[in-house]
Amino acid sequence: MRHCNIVWFMLIAGALLVTSCGGPSAPDDRDTLTSGTIHVSADESFKPVIDSQIQVFESLYPKAHILVDYKPEAECLKDLDNDSVRMVIVTRGLSRTEDDHLKKSLSFKPAYGPVAFDAIAVITNQQSKDSLFTMQDIRSMAMGTSGYKYKLLLDGSSATSTVRFVIDSLLRGEPLTANIVGAKNSEEVIDYVSKNTDAIGLIGVSWVGNKADPSVLSFLEKVKIAAIECRGCSGTYVKPYQANIATGRYPMIRPLFYILKENFKGLGSGFANFLIYEKGQLVFQRAYLLPARMQFEVREARIAE
Repeated sequence: MRHCNIVWFMLIAGALLVTSCGGPSAPDDRDTLTSGTIHVSADESFKPVIDSQIQVFESLYPKAHILVDYKPEAECLKDLDNDSVRMVIVTRGLSRTEDDHLKKSLSFKPAYGPVAFDAIAVITNQQSKDSLFTMQDIRSMAMGTSGYKYKLLLDGSSATSTVRFVIDSLLRGEPLTANIVGAKNSEEVIDYVSKNTDAIGLIGVSWVGNKADPSVLSFLEKVKIAAIECRGCSGTYVKPYQANIATGRYPMIRPLFYILKENFKGLGSGFANFLIYEKGQLVFQRAYLLPARMQFEVREARIAE
């Protein structure tokens, strides 16, 4: 009997050792809302503001580590099938087909929703004489039929959210023309436009909006932000300011979504909550995006003569 007890003890101890070394992580070993390490894929168009979000979040929660990989939007969406990526940040939610596919592969429904609204800014060379454009001007430049002699520079030649916007909203589904030039990323768009008077660029407003950011100030020394004909108010030209995004006066607006693959209260949920609630929404506001979850009040102001 004693021999049998010793054998059973050894078997149980061995099983526990295998479980602790090679088995699935127990719930207590997983990351929490404010600690751990996760991987996130984010649309490169939003690098400045997402960098700011992560910096603030990690300063509040020193045990949290968010490793972000910036890439074109289509590649971010492909990462939803990558087990190591917990969250993606892109300019659209899931289609029904994508939702069904992920629900089947994950065995639970991923969470997603808007966190902010972005404007696509038009930038020109500092020496350019043109600073006012209509949407038809931008559309005809994209089509290669404009009287303007500008090349239209984008943050890539395919798969980026800006390219998708140009194809869907400017070219109405037609392929990119020879007048459209794809740069490596948004920073390269700024650099190229700053050195070439025959080019204008389309980039996310967070790259040039937050004047409290030293890197943004350095970019604004190189390029100018053009004003676009106001939507719904003839004869007026507006820049991609938050009030013009909130009222829909600026004509090139797109949402920013998070998509989260997590069915427990882990770090992905903690970061998503941060983006949705006050602190994260204020970071979006400072970056010149329009917060999607925090009320934004537009007031009229009069300047005394």
